[in-house]
Amino acid sequence: MTRLLAAGLLLAGILVHTALAGAAVPQSIHSQYNVSLNGIPIAVMQETFELRDNAYRIVSETRAIGVLALVQRRPGIVTSSGTAQPGGLRPVTFDGTRASKDPRRVHADFDWNARELKLTHDGRSETVALPENTQDRLSVMYQFLFLNREKMQRLEFPMTNGRKLDQYRYAIGPDTTIDTPLGQLAVVHLVKQREPGDTATEIWLARDHGMMPVKMRIIEDDGERYEQVIARLEMTP
Repeated sequence: MTRLLAAGLLLAGILVHTALAGAAVPQSIHSQYNVSLNGIPIAVMQETFELRDNAYRIVSETRAIGVLALVQRRPGIVTSSGTAQPGGLRPVTFDGTRASKDPRRVHADFDWNARELKLTHDGRSETVALPENTQDRLSVMYQFLFLNREKMQRLEFPMTNGRKLDQYRYAIGPDTTIDTPLGQLAVVHLVKQREPGDTATEIWLARDHGMMPVKMRIIEDDGERYEQVIARLEMTP
């Protein structure tokens, strides 16, 4: 579960050689995902996305269920806020924690004027260069809302999880359909292009729901499989 949360609950980002989506981006989104490990339910994730006056805020709260709830009683809370540009979201702050004094808390400050990214984790801070179009692991989930599936060719983007900044690449597979608690959905299938030591990651985006991620999967090197599947989705124009 830690890997799933740290990966952004899996990912996505800025498209290279694409165009903006034709449909208007929703002003508000409320979603719920069911999270499982090797097919066993372990958590429920609630997320809200608000877009007002060219500014956005995203809040993601993950609560453990079942046996895992006995050892992880506090919810994991991840937030991202920033501005909405013509090309999508531009994060300003990112934060992930389980409590006010959580030693595992991660935080990122984006200074776009100075082109610097300040990362705070494990009781220390470091500053690295901030590439154009960098996303955090929560904002990337909603960057797809700004994109046009018909003109997508490939995915490549920098992303931070508050600890480090990495470059991600995804191949775009053929359109398909998947079964979810919302019914059968037409989706775009993305597959992460792995580097040595990387986990295997896949994302499914719903074509009829603004390219919203509706299913995500991470497979660890040891074979453990984390999945996140949409269970509720409310979008307000």
